[in-house]
Amino acid sequence: QVQLVESGGGLVQAGGSLRLSCAASGRTFSRYSMGWFRQAPGKDREFVAQIRWSDDSTYYADSVKGRFTISRDNAKNTVYLQMNNLKPEDTAVYYCAAVQYSANYYSPHEYDYWGQGTQVTVSS
Repeated sequence: QVQLVESGGGLVQAGGSLRLSCAASGRTFSRYSMGWFRQAPGKDREFVAQIRWSDDSTYYADSVKGRFTISRDNAKNTVYLQMNNLKPEDTAVYYCAAVQYSANYYSPHEYDYWGQGTQVTVSS
């Protein structure tokens, strides 16, 4: 069982930065690949980024590539999402999620555990 708690969301102007954190419980955090997803009002939940447990490989949605960076600190059981050059279209609730084995890292259905989400609002 893994419990996830996100933090770090807030209101920021376009062009600004935020760093989201996701603290995980459980002694096997290092054996889970961690993903970030987001959901805007009226839209489906969409993939943002993933970092794999096996080799720290990272994957990003095209819409955030070059602006967002996912990282993890296994000693702190925490995964981060550094978001730079934020745009109004990045406004959404951001969720972290955990999965041990996934074939399609971009599919929310692959993930076993989810946090409660943190709101990110980018003003123009």
